[in-house]
Amino acid sequence: MTLSLRARSGEYGAVRLEDTPPRVLVVDDEPTLRRSLARLLLSRGMGVVTADDGAVAMQILQKEVVDVAIVDLMMPRVGGLELLEHVRAEHPGVEVVMMTAFGDVETAVKAVRAGAYHFLTKPFRSNDEVVLTITNAAERRRLVDRASMLERRLEHLEKFGELIGNSPQMQEVYRLAVGVAPTSSTVLILGESGTGKELTARAIHQHSPRARNAFVAVNCSAIPVDLVESELFGHVRGAFTGATATRPGLFETANGGTLFLDEVGDLPPLAQVKLLRALQEGEIKRVGSNETRHVDVRVIAATNVDLGTRIQEGKFREDLYYRLNVVAISLPPLRERKEDIPLLAYHFLQKYAARSPTPVRRISPEAMQVLESHRWPGNVRELENAIEHAVVFCRDGVIQPSELPFARKQSGSTDPQGGAPSPELSIPAFVDLPYREAKERAIHAFETSYFAALLQRAGGNVSEAARQAGLDRSNFRRAAKRAGLKTRDDD
Repeated sequence: MTLSLRARSGEYGAVRLEDTPPRVLVVDDEPTLRRSLARLLLSRGMGVVTADDGAVAMQILQKEVVDVAIVDLMMPRVGGLELLEHVRAEHPGVEVVMMTAFGDVETAVKAVRAGAYHFLTKPFRSNDEVVLTITNAAERRRLVDRASMLERRLEHLEKFGELIGNSPQMQEVYRLAVGVAPTSSTVLILGESGTGKELTARAIHQHSPRARNAFVAVNCSAIPVDLVESELFGHVRGAFTGATATRPGLFETANGGTLFLDEVGDLPPLAQVKLLRALQEGEIKRVGSNETRHVDVRVIAATNVDLGTRIQEGKFREDLYYRLNVVAISLPPLRERKEDIPLLAYHFLQKYAARSPTPVRRISPEAMQVLESHRWPGNVRELENAIEHAVVFCRDGVIQPSELPFARKQSGSTDPQGGAPSPELSIPAFVDLPYREAKERAIHAFETSYFAALLQRAGGNVSEAARQAGLDRSNFRRAAKRAGLKTRDDD
């Protein structure tokens, strides 16, 4: 038995989609729940068609255009897993959300691994949870469709903004980024330190209708906890000790543009609540004020931690996670796209050779082999630092293995911790230079190698790297910046 319902025209309630409303297929053998879901989705402006089991749903999919199917896991005749397998094979553009009783969560997780977008446990925690999940699934469907249209144009793309690479992993990043750029959807960028999360956010902004307006970036982990709300939302005079003047926050600064929140997982709980309201309602309040201000800001967030784990630990709000995770872009570590290393290496060679008093034209095959075999724990940022270091030491216009910061000593010794080989200074590289220039280059090369190695060993954690260096955090950051290195605080 099927029931096809058309959405009402006019306001869409809590759902704000940029094109036509999504079409949702509700599949459940319980009539009461099926009707209840249909009414809920209709009230939020969606088109709805229903089926009482998987077999009927398969027939509907042959005739109806559907964006999202919300499917009960346990049904007679054709169950949810069998229907999921059919959808993935015959209708790959349809996103599937599974519904399951609490006791079948393990099976639902297997369904997600098999290609379902997400799962909901019954009874639902709230109507908003259901609507938000389906809205996000529909948005993902639209973005995938848009990316497919762009696929031929992007087939040979080697660059998007300042992102460089032609590997399959980077082509996927380009497809998602180009697809989401023209929209106002919130984006969550995932990836290890040094993979280019801010570059991705900037590229999305530059290819969006907001490109003429501000791109504002902030590292959430670098803001003192007691100043986070003031930094993001502003404050009025006298709101707290030291608030001698009224000051707008970053949301107001980015009004009409894009706000990039790096390391968003480090936001304190109260700031998470206010961020959620800003995303839901487009409204903020300055600290110490009761005045509500409307802002039009596209938020792009990034993290190198597992937000799922943070949610389980009670350190990150689940509802905020779903608001941020409308579109997720995962940046691959450099070790998983080694075919991009030559392209990246020559890109950085051109960048730093233009600044060098000595012409540097090429990377020798032996040096390239070293680059391609390195594990790159610091990812693209580490590669950039390595090429800059090599340009400083290069003597004859061709970079050799000995001029790389992690090149093996002639004895073949490696770092005692089992990591990359220890860097060494090649003194003969300086004998043709005046003393002052040779000294400056040697100091710069030492600082670049020293601070890069500390940051690498500390996993990008500035505070830990500063402790190991015997410096305070601010002095370490200044010294690292002087050496040409970026820390998390700069991303």
